[in-house]
Amino acid sequence: MSYTIVIPARYASTRLPAKPLADIAGKPMIQHVWERACESSANRVIVATDHLDVFEVCQSFGADVCMTREDHESGTDRLAEVVSQAALTDDAIVVNVQGDEPLIPASVIEQVAHNLASNPDAGIATLCERIEDNATLTDSNAVKVVFSSMGYALYFSRSLIPFPRDKDAATIDLESDAWYRHLGIYAYRAGTLKAFTQWPMADLERLEKLEQLRALYQGTRIHVEPACASVPGGVDTPADLQAVNRLLGA
Repeated sequence: MSYTIVIPARYASTRLPAKPLADIAGKPMIQHVWERACESSANRVIVATDHLDVFEVCQSFGADVCMTREDHESGTDRLAEVVSQAALTDDAIVVNVQGDEPLIPASVIEQVAHNLASNPDAGIATLCERIEDNATLTDSNAVKVVFSSMGYALYFSRSLIPFPRDKDAATIDLESDAWYRHLGIYAYRAGTLKAFTQWPMADLERLEKLEQLRALYQGTRIHVEPACASVPGGVDTPADLQAVNRLLGA
């Protein structure tokens, strides 16, 4: 199986300025993400950035890096530009690894690529994890997903789905019933990525602020699979940065 990893590394961040260059145990965060990606079997790992400082730092540790436009509204749009720059064929598999996930396991990256390769009628593949605490069920920052018996996504939402009509969310027994949280790692077919950027924003996407709903609205099949390993949260705030440094003994 052949696939390419693209790591979008946007410089600007409201909560953590210059986030890709934030120091984690003596290395910039983007280097940690790149190293995790290089542990996979991907035939190419590309960092996609919009800032010269990130570009030069990535070059200094040997990464394959490309400059992209500053005006992209999302990481998906940045991926599509890389697909165009790299002249990837429509059937090529492209895995989006977020540039703020320095602890992501290589096995999970491998899994999502294999997931898409194994489901030729899907344009996108992604992963999820079982929700194990009741607070997450009603947390709008935790995106929930429901999927069919064949593993195809039915819907993604910030709300509690499925909704337990006869139960209060606070008393749901998570041992007997399963709810799933969506993990933000995707594998795309390059042709799907190209089409995605041409589709208008769907009303569902506008309401939920979830890009993947644009693909579902257009009829693209998204295959979902429980992650084979735990995926630590990304780094969004200074507190997250301190937590990761503690985990790595820095």
